[in-house]
Parts: sequence; C-alpha cells; structure tokens
Amino acid sequence: MTKNETAYLLLEKDIQESFAARKRLFIGLLGGTSFLLIIFCVLFWYIPYMGLQGLPQIFSWILGGIVLICIALVTWSSLALLLNILLKKPIFFSRNLRGIAVKLFLPLMIIVGRLVGISKEKVRASFIQVNNEMVSAQGDTYKANELLLLMPHCLQNSLCRHRLTYNINNCKRCGECNIAGLLDISEEKGIPLAIATGGTIARRIVVKNKPKLIIAVACERDLASGIQDTYPLPVYGILNQRPHGPCLDTWVALEKVRETIERFSQ
Repeated sequence: MTKNETAYLLLEKDIQESFAARKRLFIGLLGGTSFLLIIFCVLFWYIPYMGLQGLPQIFSWILGGIVLICIALVTWSSLALLLNILLKKPIFFSRNLRGIAVKLFLPLMIIVGRLVGISKEKVRASFIQVNNEMVSAQGDTYKANELLLLMPHCLQNSLCRHRLTYNINNCKRCGECNIAGLLDISEEKGIPLAIATGGTIARRIVVKNKPKLIIAVACERDLASGIQDTYPLPVYGILNQRPHGPCLDTWVALEKVRETIERFSQ
C-alpha cells in the first residue's frame, strides 16, 4: 500500500468520524439562525406597530401579514432543509433549497457561529458537507464533457518551475505532486481539468468550459466561496489536505476524486 493510499484510508476514517459532528453543527446553527430570523421579523412588526396606533387598522394588518409570510417562509425553508439533510433526498417544493442554504443561511450562520465561538472553517466545512449531500440527493448524472475538475494551484509542488494555470499540459508528470495523477484521471475519463489561482480565474474557467457540474478541490474558504459564486451551477466540494499549512504543497486523495466522478457519471 502506497503512502497516499494509506493517507487516503486515514482520511476516510477521519471523515466518517467527523461527519456526524459536522451535520449536528450545521443543524444546530440552522436552528439558531432561523430562531434569530423569526425574532427579527417579530421585532420588525412590533416596533412599527406601536407607531401605527393612530392610523387606520388596515396598515397594521398589512404589516402583520407581511411579517407572518416572512416567518412562514423562514420556518418552511428551515424545516424543509432539515428534512432534506436527514432524508438525503429532495422533498416537496424543495428543489431550490440549496440556493436558500447558499445565499441566505451560510452568511448568517457564519455570523451566529462567531457569536458563539465557532470558527468560520468549522461552519464552512459543515456547509460544504451538507451542500455535497444536497447535490448528490438530486440524483443527476452527466456526460464526461459536462463535468469539470477544478483544482487549486497549491496542489502543484511549490518548487516546480512549470506554469500550469493557463495550460495544465505543461506538467512534466514527475510525480512530485497530485497533478500527474489528476491528469491521468482526466484523460482516462475524458473530463476537462483546470487549475485556478483564485476566484477570478476560476470564474473565467467556468465560463469557458460551461460545465453542468463542477468537482472542485480547495480549502474551506475557497470552496464555500466558490459554491456561492457559481450557484445555481452545482458544485461538489472535496477538501484538500494541508500537511505543510495552507496554500503550500497541499494534496487530495485521488481515490476520492475517482469515487466522486463515478457518482455523477453516466
């Protein structure tokens, strides 16, 4: 068994052990965020209501109706998202729940997490895990040319002199990093592979390739940001491993990449 295979098995064990904790964290933050949103809606109604006492009652009824609709939407989206997470499949009228999680709940959950002492990385990791489940739960499969493997530049060996950002085929496949293995997978499966140095180049790559699903490797911050930027395009995120710290000689389990491709390939 190679060093990377051993590391992959240890990684899978760690993922399985931490998955339940990540899911509980996301559900807890989801509940707390929803509760705060409902409190905000009630205050939004109550404070102006006190100032509407001298106006026709219809104004207070209209404001109250708007607030009730907001509370109902927050409650429904929270419960539907929770059921989607627990059942691992879309429920009635919940096809766009991932958008609610991406655009509304994630930014608020980061704020709530900070208030209770939970780091951004933990919140983002829990969100990425739940996002992956929701993308998988859709049950969609794709042709090879409809997929895109999007990798961070930090997978490349930091001592390598060959620039790969604009042409990944400049890789000499020396085996000092994951890029050679990813190129093998790309050629074997017929799936486009690209490397991005940041969000701007990543968006340019996505626009150029027009994929229907992105399999992305990055850290918690970049994955969460990428999922937000590319919505409604589905992104399945795989966290990279950082034995030397962030943004330096990182690596990804190639078997995990293969498994993800098999999950979404026709």
